[in-house]
Amino acid sequence: MSVSNLDTWRDLPAAQQPDWPDRGELDKVVAELQTLPPLVFAGECDQLKGAMAAVARGEAFVLQGGDCAETFAGATAENVRNKLKTLLQMAIVLTYAGRVPVVKIGRVAGQFAKPRSKPNETRDGVELPAYRGDMVNGFDFTPEARRPDPARLLRAYHSSAVTLNLARAFTKGGYADLRQVHAWNQDFVAESPAGRRYEQLAREIDQALAFMRACGAEPEEFHTVEFYSSHEALILDYDRALTRIDSRTGLPYDVSAHMVWIGERTRQLDGAHVEFFSRIRNPIGVKLGPTTTPEEAIALIEKLNPDNEPGRLTFISRMGAGRVRDALPTLVEKVRASGANVAWICDPMHGNTFEAPSGHKTRRLDDVLDEVAGFFEVHHALGTHPGGIHIEFTGDDVTECVGGGHEIAESDLALRYETACDPRLNRGQSLDLAFQVAELYRSS
Repeated sequence: MSVSNLDTWRDLPAAQQPDWPDRGELDKVVAELQTLPPLVFAGECDQLKGAMAAVARGEAFVLQGGDCAETFAGATAENVRNKLKTLLQMAIVLTYAGRVPVVKIGRVAGQFAKPRSKPNETRDGVELPAYRGDMVNGFDFTPEARRPDPARLLRAYHSSAVTLNLARAFTKGGYADLRQVHAWNQDFVAESPAGRRYEQLAREIDQALAFMRACGAEPEEFHTVEFYSSHEALILDYDRALTRIDSRTGLPYDVSAHMVWIGERTRQLDGAHVEFFSRIRNPIGVKLGPTTTPEEAIALIEKLNPDNEPGRLTFISRMGAGRVRDALPTLVEKVRASGANVAWICDPMHGNTFEAPSGHKTRRLDDVLDEVAGFFEVHHALGTHPGGIHIEFTGDDVTECVGGGHEIAESDLALRYETACDPRLNRGQSLDLAFQVAELYRSS
């Protein structure tokens, strides 16, 4: 494929792009990004594609999660470790209690841009551009902060590099060793019902490992984990600038992340995002909301995976707890009837947001659990594979979503409401969800 084919999207309408005040400045930044080293490698993207093919065949389960919107300030060793620790704990619960191999994908190292329902925000009669994530502008409600700044694309690249470096060090350098399952929980077990439940599971894993060692078995897989990065490829100038031609195959890969996805607001069949994604060879995802028609889903498959390559395409349903049981079955049924190789995973977060009386955007853990349960029910009824979950969480003890074993009430939201955008599950709520999903998986 020629490099010029990677720019066909530029002739099409591109939703949710910033209104950059200085195009010349943007061109300079893009030119610099094009010279920088890849953040991930094409071979790693192919490895994830193979893992996603196993998910599509019903042989594995995806755990994809992380911040709603990363911040540059959040790229610290402590923050990255806490997120990773929570993801590893959830994966252990799913692997051991659900008895299924888990593909671990972070919403990390690139999730710096957010689509917005309105281009502007008004406070006390003052109207400014909406905050579109640290990749575009600042969170503070001032004209200076809210002005889209192309230099932030470079900061996003360097912040992603730091985060990926930390993630690789933690997952390959001994921290992710299965013998560490207790250490991941030391600060957590005493005051949390989910932590106590996890500790019991960790003891069982210890006994199983001791038995295997006594038998002379010490597989290499117990000492490190494969961890992949992903983000919504929203700002097309950034992801295009980080697209490279793979020297092994001559094919283009977006080397800003192992997997990228198209959001519900940017999946127009005649739009720039779908066109750009049709050209890159990464494993890709598409978010599907409750208004998606089977015809749209089939058309997306034909455009994005015309060769029906296993592991290439994942549909991420985001229906809402009240809609999933009605809206999802026809989609899954029609896609299956088409013979398409598609993995299905559930985003139970985005369809369940509401505003609390305090003005905070929040989600109820019960609604999140109910949407996941509905997702499993639909697939169970159709004889298809519920392939995974896609969630927004943090490793910190925030108070952004209500409910959970360690109950957070609506009146608690102001205590530690720290998200830059949408409300995230905290560590206890994430583990509650993992145990629930493991039970659903085993009974489906």
